[in-house]
Amino acid sequence: MSEPGSSPSPWHRRARVAGWWAARAALALCGALAAVLLFARVDAPIGPFDATLAFRPASGGAQVSVAPLGELAVDVYDGPLRLDVDLQRVDQERAQALATDPVRLAGVVDQVTEDLRSAVVRLIWLTALAALAGGALTSWAVLRRRREPLIALGLTTAVLAATGGIGVATWRPEALSQPTYTGLLTNAGSLIGSAEDIVARFDAYRASLEDLVANVGTLYATLSALPAPAAGDDTVAILHVSDIHLNPAGFDLMQQVSQQFGVEAILDTGDITDWGSQPENRLITSVGDLDVPYVYIRGNHDSATTAGLLALQPNVTVLDDSAVTVAGLQVVGTPDPRFTPDKSTGDDDAGDDVLEESGEELADVVADLPEPPAIAMVHDPKQAPPLDGGVPLVLAGHTHSRKISELEDGTLLMVQGSTGGAGLRALEGEYPEPLTCTVLYLDRTTGALRAYDEIRLGGLGETEVTVQRIVVPRSAEDVAPVDSGPETPAAPASPPG
Repeated sequence: MSEPGSSPSPWHRRARVAGWWAARAALALCGALAAVLLFARVDAPIGPFDATLAFRPASGGAQVSVAPLGELAVDVYDGPLRLDVDLQRVDQERAQALATDPVRLAGVVDQVTEDLRSAVVRLIWLTALAALAGGALTSWAVLRRRREPLIALGLTTAVLAATGGIGVATWRPEALSQPTYTGLLTNAGSLIGSAEDIVARFDAYRASLEDLVANVGTLYATLSALPAPAAGDDTVAILHVSDIHLNPAGFDLMQQVSQQFGVEAILDTGDITDWGSQPENRLITSVGDLDVPYVYIRGNHDSATTAGLLALQPNVTVLDDSAVTVAGLQVVGTPDPRFTPDKSTGDDDAGDDVLEESGEELADVVADLPEPPAIAMVHDPKQAPPLDGGVPLVLAGHTHSRKISELEDGTLLMVQGSTGGAGLRALEGEYPEPLTCTVLYLDRTTGALRAYDEIRLGGLGETEVTVQRIVVPRSAEDVAPVDSGPETPAAPASPPG
């Protein structure tokens, strides 16, 4: 023990100095962290999304939030800070630009990469400046010594350098292909396959889009050589689409065919989205810009919110066991009673009875009408049998495979393929999924089907375009096909939505 009045021992002095420096460091770091949490965030466009980026205390890595679908986390680096990317909303103009111009889709991956890189660089600089300013100001405010801000700057700089060094040293780019999903995004892997496969197939897909769009011109040129379905104004042209599944090329095809073929209405038999989520819903309002009436029924991948948003568009009618008159023809429709993306409802396990009951309810609507409608719309073909004999024509989708058949009592059932090429699922399968739609020519007075054009655009990696005009004889059972171009073998359909 020291004698009274004697100097403290060297160990005591060293401990006091060390404690003082520890307090300085803790004060500077607390100030730096508070400043980072309060001020270090960047708002930036990431492709069609408006996003917010920030660093948060964690064990490194990156986390992307896609409300309300969930989150995906990537263990791409170690360190005391995690990169948080919050995709807050879809910019309407940028999304519509993608939906209406498939050529722009060819550069979307590169654009997203560049946007993200630029935003992260800005965030790093802003985080560093906020940390340095927060540490210096906190040290000066608490300790009130001139040299303390400089010491705090030095300490904060050392911590930032160490954090950056750890991140660089532990950088693991291969982890980008192995994200961890939470929420609805847990189904993403089963929906689109592994990250390696989807990237490879998407590169091929976007490379084929330019050829696909170019061949639409060939489609229109071929149309002019086809015989007219009927003379004068005796027929009305209506476009049947289904299962777009949010594919921008499908929206573009629908818009161009509706213009070039002079259709007077578009009938959509459902699955315009994949999950019925809010981010997807922001992309479908482009149908409101079409210059013709758009009649829609909800598919099993479309939410009630999706249907409600479409109903707000100026040219859209959503049928729900109801009827509407378009282009002088009466059309009835019923939605798919299931919503399969929500696994909690048990709709995936719903039997055929549920679908048949839905068809019976629509048949009751038909029976109450003064005159039989010209067309009935259902999503799943299994909803059609109760309508047999009550309407001359039933339109359906769901199976992603085009098929035409006659029911027992004479009703014609026309099942559309996928106008969106099955959406993202086209990138999962071994075979490309074609984009299909059909232009129907109906008698303007009686509503009887006179002819139809089957339009088929090759899917992933294919650029084939075919149109086949089928003329329906008025007094014969057989139909007479008129080929307009080379037929390609039908590709196996992807699993239905």
